[in-house]
Amino acid sequence: MSRILYVLDYLSRNTDAEKGATLKDIQAYLLNQTNAGSVSTLSIQRDIDQIDAMGYTVDIRKGAHNTSYYHMRDRGFTFNEIRFLVDSVSINKFLSNAQKQRLFRKFEVLRSESEVRKLVGRITLSEVAPPSLDLLDNLECVHQIIAEKRKIHFQYGKYNIHREIEYYDKKRNLIPCQVVYTSERFYLKAVSEDTGEVRNYRIDRMRKIVPGEKIAHLPKLPKPEGFSADIFVPEVYEDVQLRVRRVLLDDMIEQLGNYAHVRLDEKDPEHYILVRARMGISYGLYRWIMKYGASMEVLAPESLRKEVAQRIRAAAALYSDTDRE
Repeated sequence: MSRILYVLDYLSRNTDAEKGATLKDIQAYLLNQTNAGSVSTLSIQRDIDQIDAMGYTVDIRKGAHNTSYYHMRDRGFTFNEIRFLVDSVSINKFLSNAQKQRLFRKFEVLRSESEVRKLVGRITLSEVAPPSLDLLDNLECVHQIIAEKRKIHFQYGKYNIHREIEYYDKKRNLIPCQVVYTSERFYLKAVSEDTGEVRNYRIDRMRKIVPGEKIAHLPKLPKPEGFSADIFVPEVYEDVQLRVRRVLLDDMIEQLGNYAHVRLDEKDPEHYILVRARMGISYGLYRWIMKYGASMEVLAPESLRKEVAQRIRAAAALYSDTDRE
C-alpha cells in the first residue's frame, strides 16, 4: 500500500493535462527516491489501475515509439479552483504571512510542480495582519462550539489610542449561532440568553475562546426583511426610494440585489435612476447613504430624508469655519 502512495504522489507532482510520465520514469523514481527498491513495470501498472479505481482519473496517451504516458487529470480541484483559493488567501488581511505560506504549501501538493510554479508567480503577500493573530484557530474553535451546541466565553479586544488592543472578558450567557463573512471580516453572531438580543463579534478580535455549558438547541436568528447596510440587526424595515446617478447602477444592483427595483428617472433618464428597496433603518444605513454624497438623494420616507439631511448639516457645520488655518 505504501508503494501506491509513492506512485500517487509522483503522478500528482510530476504530471498534469500536458505533461505525462512513463512507467520507466516512475520505476526510476521508486528505485532512487524511495525505499521501495526495484519494482517491475507490471506492478506499477497495477498500482496505477488501483489509483484510478480509488477515484483519481489517470489518462493514458501514446507518444513516440508507441510509448504510454500517464497523466493525472482529476485531483479533486481543478487548477483554476486552486488558483482562486490561493488568490483568496493572498488578499486576506487577517492572516499573517506565515499562515498564508503554510496554506500555500498545502495547496501545492494538490497540483503538479509545473502548475505550482504558475501559482507561486501570482502570490502577493501583505503585512497588515498583527503577528499574534491566529484567525484560523479562532474560526475552528468557534465552529466547534456551535456544532457542540454550547455557550461561549472569550475575551474581546478593541484598540486604544496607543494602537494597542485591550481585551476584556465576555463571560455573559452568550449562545453562539452563526459565523458570517461581511465587509472582509468574519463575525460571530451570538444571542444573549439574558435579553434575547443578537450580538456581533469580530472573530479576529477574540482570544481565549472556551466552550460553556451545553444548551438544548440553538435559537433562531431573525431573517432579514430587506437590505441591511451592516452586520447589525435593524430596529425597523421600511420602503425606501432613492434618486441615484446612473453611473452607480452597477453598485445598486450588486449591493441591493433582489431587494431593489430600478427604473430610469423620467425627468433625466440619461443621468439618473430611481431605486426602490426594502431597507433596514439603522446607523449603518445613514453612513451608507452619506458615502455617496451628492450622487444619491433620499426621496422617501420623509423621516429618513430628514434624518439624513440633519446628519449632512451636522457634518457640514464642522467645516463652516472657512478661515481656519
